[in-house]
Amino acid sequence: MARSALPRILLVDRSPTLVAAWARRFEDCEDVEVVQGDFFERPADAMVSPANSFGIMDGGLDLAIRDTLGFQVQDAARRVILEAHHGEMPVGAAEVVATSHASWPFLVVAPTMRVPENVARTTHAYLAFRAALLAVVRFRRTHDARIDSMVCPGLGTGIGGMDPDRCATQMFLAYRHVQSPARIPSFAQIHALHDALLRS
Repeated sequence: MARSALPRILLVDRSPTLVAAWARRFEDCEDVEVVQGDFFERPADAMVSPANSFGIMDGGLDLAIRDTLGFQVQDAARRVILEAHHGEMPVGAAEVVATSHASWPFLVVAPTMRVPENVARTTHAYLAFRAALLAVVRFRRTHDARIDSMVCPGLGTGIGGMDPDRCATQMFLAYRHVQSPARIPSFAQIHALHDALLRS
């Protein structure tokens, strides 16, 4: 996949540990910017919501996103989950919805967990970021409206309890794989990737 298929990515979080881990992983990625600070101080064409599988935005960062963008974003998220995923969008899937907000016109709904729970020993950050990137790639190919920048928080590091270094590793591997041509790897490669995703 060509580099231009992906938008410019802003990784923003208040955690100095996570930001340092991101900076190490994405050091050579020119289209990725790592920022320590307030997630809502970085306007972008799209914002990633580390949602649950049902689009219920009533806690954590999702609640702050709903309060910032307006209650209609939860309605939009739940509508697409109902229509496209029979009422439950699994981790590893993502959808783009319009927000009508000037600073973040689109929201990428990318579940990091089915329900609020600990995901520390899972591959959920990888699956969620991979899904978010692919959703934006598909959107860029099929819509006149552009998503040229995307802001994303840590995935699974809040209530999910994922170690910051593991999260950064998983997000980097997802980014690298989405940049590469699509292929089905061997079982040996699959197991090697799985081990790398859970190593921290």
